[in-house]
Amino acid sequence: VQLQASGGGLVQAGESLRLSCAASGGTFSNYGMGWFRQALGKEREFVAVITWNGGSTTYADSVKGRFTISRDNRKKTVYLQMTSLRPEDTAVYYCAAYRHGTYSKWRPAEYNYWGQGTLVTVSS
Repeated sequence: VQLQASGGGLVQAGESLRLSCAASGGTFSNYGMGWFRQALGKEREFVAVITWNGGSTTYADSVKGRFTISRDNRKKTVYLQMTSLRPEDTAVYYCAAYRHGTYSKWRPAEYNYWGQGTLVTVSS
């Protein structure tokens, strides 16, 4: 499975942004999908995950209520809608996929495929 993330950019605090992650190869609906982020000098951290059919979503506490993960299996795409952005949301955002996507997973080691990342910068 190849993953291509897009949609990053420079926004001001309080604004919104939507990230997309398009998949190719494999059977997209078999995979759970997650978003992670890595700020400069910090470890990669979990942001959100969605199971194979969208039936379950889980969020990091830091983004709960502001970010929404969704997926369109026909388009083989997962989205991350980000609202009320804060300077501390500045990071490279990565999408990732894991096999047997019935249950939510949030540890990077549990993911099998990773996209290349897209940079989100939030100015104050």
